[in-house]
Amino acid sequence: MSKKSFDILVVILSSVVWLPVIVLASILIFFLDGRPVFYSSKRRAGEGVISVVKFRTMLKDVDKKYNRSVVSVSNNVRFLNTPPDSPFYTPIGRFIERCSLTEIPQFFLVLAGKMSVVGNRPLPVDVVQSLGEIHPDVEKRFASPGGMTGPVQLVGRQELTDQERLRIESKYCDFVNHRYRWFVDAKILLFTVLISARLMAPCTVQDVLDMLD
Repeated sequence: MSKKSFDILVVILSSVVWLPVIVLASILIFFLDGRPVFYSSKRRAGEGVISVVKFRTMLKDVDKKYNRSVVSVSNNVRFLNTPPDSPFYTPIGRFIERCSLTEIPQFFLVLAGKMSVVGNRPLPVDVVQSLGEIHPDVEKRFASPGGMTGPVQLVGRQELTDQERLRIESKYCDFVNHRYRWFVDAKILLFTVLISARLMAPCTVQDVLDMLD
């Protein structure tokens, strides 16, 4: 089975779950925190830049308070992950983040062929530029389509250095382009759900690298 066929199959079979989730989460955000319900931003995914849509989980003016372009960073935090305890999250937004539902609207991007269900997460363009300053091989992580979830999520973004994350993401691209097997994507997807539901402990870096061999 090709990666595209796997994506279509997953989207169709799981629609009985993700469509009601989108409706319910949208209603909760609207009534508890108002508009906008969704947040859209330009991100680098694969070989191009796309508009990535998520549920809005942060304050409405967060872009003015948290500009990735001006935040000072150290060598190990160039990905600029927003910490789970950040005051920028709204109460309902924090709940949605903890349930790992933020990316659910991106199923529509998968249907449109702009993303894959499993792949390296799209990144803001300025973050890519920042990473490139100290990691010239950052482009290797874009050698396959961006995804809603990926191998990095099995370890946890907050638990990885930039070097570890890029190593995993580069190997995933190599896996997709040279030895793709649909059941590995299925395993990553299943593990993502189990880890998010606290039914499984996060994987180690080596666990993930071995999975992609």
